[in-house]
Amino acid sequence: MDSNQQLKKHFSYGYLCLSMLSVFWLISIFEIVAKTYTGIEIPNTAITLVYKLINDFWTVLIISLLGLPLYFAVNYKSNQWADTLFKTLFTIIVICQFALTKYHLTTLVNLGADFLGYSLDDMFITVTASESFSILYFVPFILFPVLFWSICNYYAKTFTSKKIYQISGFFAVFCILIKLFLTEVSEIGYQNKLAYFANDIIRFQKDKNEFDAANLTYKNEYPLLKPASATPDVLAPFFNIQEEKPNIVMIIVEGLGDEFIGKNANRGFTPFLDSLIPKSLYWENFVSNAGRTFGALPSILGSLPYGEKGFLEMNPLPAHSSLISILKSNGYNTAFYCGDESSFDHRINFLEYNNIDNIVDINKFGNSYQMTKKDEKGFSWGYPDAEIFKKTLSEMDIKKGPRLDVIMTLTNHEPFEFPEKAEYLKKVDYIKNTNKSLALSSSEIDTYKDIYASLLYTDHSIQTFIESYAKRPDYKNTIFVITGDHRLIPIEQKDKLCRFHVPLYIYSPMLKKTQSFKSVSSHWDITPSLLSFLTNNYKMNKLEKTAWMSSGLDTVKRFRNIHSIPIMQNKGVIDELIYKDYLYSNGELYKIDANFETKKISDSEILQTVEENMQEAKKLNAYLTQKNKIIPKYLQIYNKSNYEFSKEELTFIKKEIQGLNSDQIFFKARELAFNNQRKEARTLCNYVLNDLPNYADVRTLKGRTLAWDKDYVNAEKELLEVVKRTPYYYDSYLALMDIYWWSNQDNKGIAIAKKALKNEIKNPELGIKLAKAYRRTNNIAMAKRAVDSLLKKQPKNSDFLKLKNEIK
Repeated sequence: MDSNQQLKKHFSYGYLCLSMLSVFWLISIFEIVAKTYTGIEIPNTAITLVYKLINDFWTVLIISLLGLPLYFAVNYKSNQWADTLFKTLFTIIVICQFALTKYHLTTLVNLGADFLGYSLDDMFITVTASESFSILYFVPFILFPVLFWSICNYYAKTFTSKKIYQISGFFAVFCILIKLFLTEVSEIGYQNKLAYFANDIIRFQKDKNEFDAANLTYKNEYPLLKPASATPDVLAPFFNIQEEKPNIVMIIVEGLGDEFIGKNANRGFTPFLDSLIPKSLYWENFVSNAGRTFGALPSILGSLPYGEKGFLEMNPLPAHSSLISILKSNGYNTAFYCGDESSFDHRINFLEYNNIDNIVDINKFGNSYQMTKKDEKGFSWGYPDAEIFKKTLSEMDIKKGPRLDVIMTLTNHEPFEFPEKAEYLKKVDYIKNTNKSLALSSSEIDTYKDIYASLLYTDHSIQTFIESYAKRPDYKNTIFVITGDHRLIPIEQKDKLCRFHVPLYIYSPMLKKTQSFKSVSSHWDITPSLLSFLTNNYKMNKLEKTAWMSSGLDTVKRFRNIHSIPIMQNKGVIDELIYKDYLYSNGELYKIDANFETKKISDSEILQTVEENMQEAKKLNAYLTQKNKIIPKYLQIYNKSNYEFSKEELTFIKKEIQGLNSDQIFFKARELAFNNQRKEARTLCNYVLNDLPNYADVRTLKGRTLAWDKDYVNAEKELLEVVKRTPYYYDSYLALMDIYWWSNQDNKGIAIAKKALKNEIKNPELGIKLAKAYRRTNNIAMAKRAVDSLLKKQPKNSDFLKLKNEIK
């Protein structure tokens, strides 16, 4: 082997690394071009590109150094194997870098440790809702790897080892100088996506180890516990107090950021909500405690900590109380309404833990409601906002007050699809052409036209709901609380704070005066203030002690912040803190002004103070949730426990479910049931139902196995629970009719069949079972009618004809 071949062999790794760097740079250019094309404003494109290319270089350099020992080890055995292995590895890295860039282009945030907080099912649902897939969508995933291999071949033929040294040396010196003298090059907006992803996961694991429960202690065993009187009643001065307890209607609006309200930058497309501001108690500088929906319910309804990956992800949930459980104990009917699966983000587990009376989700709407149309992949989030409010009003007619009704809207979220969308798009054009007070340009509106149309639709849905509610006799004794779960994601954020900046309205006919407040509060403050108001002014069970994460709403008019507000932007990431008039975000410090806008500052003393507060907030969060020290169990109002398993059952579960998702566990349980291992099948069913209580197939299987063991009482209980949770699911009705047939309860069988028919269950087996039940109760006329209805649809069906001949 001559010297040139030796050099080429030793420097082929350099060609691979330089090729990967080149492709990383192309991906960064792609990102900037894509943002510019979609109308996202980049303040200084040239500087942004340079900084991003520098960070790409550092990322590739680190990857190269980490991979070098392995390359030499493999290369020692075979140069060809080393090249093939690292070409493959680097191809995978290129695909990952582009996938992370694509995620950023969709969400406008970098993916980090929050990746660990979502199940594969949740991630699939979120991604498919946000993205429109086609052949063109996957082209870049093929193009960039192909470019990598092509560039590798080109560099290997073109560059000498001397050139590799020169190029690498030049960029290393250049990047070192930039890093030394321009610290802003390390800001998140310029960071390499793969480097951010890796560093954030490392930071998450470091925090997890640092705040391990075994190392955490507090002087007070329950640090949050304090007398209920510690939360001042700041709302009473604004209300005319009546004798009857007021209804509370909580509307949590998907994606409703404060920027879209009133006179703010993206105004003009929420006219009804704008009209409520002077009629309400309105907090201008209000924040969500999380950057996504997972944090809304525990923060708003429970003033609860986050846990490791969001409070709702904890299983079992720590002992706690909430607005739901406390109002229920005081005679309130409690209900939750949404248009999607309440099991998403484990909301149902939190709601049922607090013993809520009624949960209405996608499973309970029926054919009289219009679902959001499915995309080409067959996906739909569920029912749009107008339908959610319509369903809410219909359910309210069934119940008497006082009531707590919690409504979560859905439409103002990717993919921004809803009924009559074309009409709302026209309304956007009309507003754009006629409203001279808009702060947005025509091009900015056109870029996000779907979103502004969605805002109009949601705003009109809320208006219709409140106007319809106003016709009810209990309207005069109702308090409406309206807020956003977080600021919607697809529109570029003006600063670090606006992702969490949401409005808060308290609107009611009971208000004797209205007011806007500039003081800062958060979702954590809603429940403490509402309960303080109710317990101080109405006949309520006295609360001796409470355990809230915050002290309640601040009703001072001027700008100030008396709260320390840590924020979990994404699952598993507590890296923002609002402290006094400062925002700490990912290691950077910002000053918050009276307009709730931020400016980056450099103040080492303040930074140290804020970082100490952040560390204390993380420590408290870990202690409360890992050690179950939010509230003593004896102070809990309700506690609906999960299924508890023996050591033997846990060993069995661990063995059987390894690597299986919930659907696969169901199939495993079904297989066990068919093999006469019914007790074991029920154990797996209970395991799934702990996490997904609305899983109709699983609960029905459990009910059937109980019936096969002749435990008809508990079988009936489980199957009626399925009917309650998913009234349009056919198999639970069939299983119930089997139970009633086997246990000679034909009248019950006829009743459940009628309920199934009322809910438009059209399975022919239902008709057969109904006919047989009628025949056994000697109601021959109805038995014949049931069979005739089947034959009308399938006149030549031999089973139906045979049954008709048997009925005499």
